[in-house]
Amino acid sequence: MNEVAMSDDIWREKLSPEAYRVLRQKGTERPFSGALLDENRAGMYLCAGCGAELFSAETKFDAGCGWPSFYASLPDTIDYKEDTSHGMQRVEILCKQCGGHLGHVFPDGPAPTGQRYCVNSVSMQFKAAKD
Repeated sequence: MNEVAMSDDIWREKLSPEAYRVLRQKGTERPFSGALLDENRAGMYLCAGCGAELFSAETKFDAGCGWPSFYASLPDTIDYKEDTSHGMQRVEILCKQCGGHLGHVFPDGPAPTGQRYCVNSVSMQFKAAKD
């Protein structure tokens, strides 16, 4: 069970329609449309639903896929679930704290992990590092 549990009505009030569609209904934003795709500053990526820290900017890389990509998540922040929707076999990634849909993870990323966490921008907020 997730630490942050809210009713559907509260989630709808808290999130923008697009964030609700992605985080709560497992939607996907259009490739190359997300606000965080070209974010290159040092900092942390947090869940847009609950504010949990998910990814360090140090693990972000340009996968050319149209969504922010990371080769590792922060420890114990992500839940993994088999996803066979749309006739595909994938691994869905969810925020461990609130259960929000983030995207998917694929085994075609760079060293050192070989993983590519492909994440919808609207599922995250960026918190820049303090100078």
